[in-house]
Amino acid sequence: EPAIFTGSDKRIRYDSMGEAHIALAFQGASWTSEYAFPLMLMQTILGQWNRASAAGKNVSSKMGQDIAENELAYSYSTFNTNYKDTGLFGVYLVCPDNKLDDAMWYTLDNMVRLCHNVTDDEVERAKTQLKAGMMMQLDSFAGVAEDIGRQMLTYGRRMTSAEIFARIDAITTGDVKITANKVINDEDHALAAIGPIFELPDYNWIRRRSYWHRY
Repeated sequence: EPAIFTGSDKRIRYDSMGEAHIALAFQGASWTSEYAFPLMLMQTILGQWNRASAAGKNVSSKMGQDIAENELAYSYSTFNTNYKDTGLFGVYLVCPDNKLDDAMWYTLDNMVRLCHNVTDDEVERAKTQLKAGMMMQLDSFAGVAEDIGRQMLTYGRRMTSAEIFARIDAITTGDVKITANKVINDEDHALAAIGPIFELPDYNWIRRRSYWHRY
């Protein structure tokens, strides 16, 4: 029986902490799903950012630009975790206590944007970044061993880099939109948060912003 994803919300308020930690996730896909590779591209498009980064506000990700320019978080990262029969796709943020409302608005706006307005340029840039990142992970014996073990467990064989790159190159902007609509658009989410989260919007506020009204 496949795992059942249930919308949920767990919050632990500690006002004495210096920053709030929030993880927001939607149901993703298994390793063998047709949506696995488009989700990898979506993860790359949303990207990651840290205020200590030398890039500053000059990041390729639109979400990274929004977070940096409005000083909404100390850092954020997009995660795409695959399991045997399901997965988790979402964003982890570390924010100051007085920016949580705006941080969640921009986060959801950028995630839902993938359903409608993602551009060909963004997809092509993400393909290059994703392939480069995969090759960098194979730059050590440990990385290669982990890659072989993971692929043997999930696919029953090891795919060559050429095959993986071919699958990535075959993804279109339309595929990204279809995947985003399946995973994000008007779907339940799971949220976990700890810290000074008195400004963090409630579950229904976040759920309402998992879709756009399009007239």
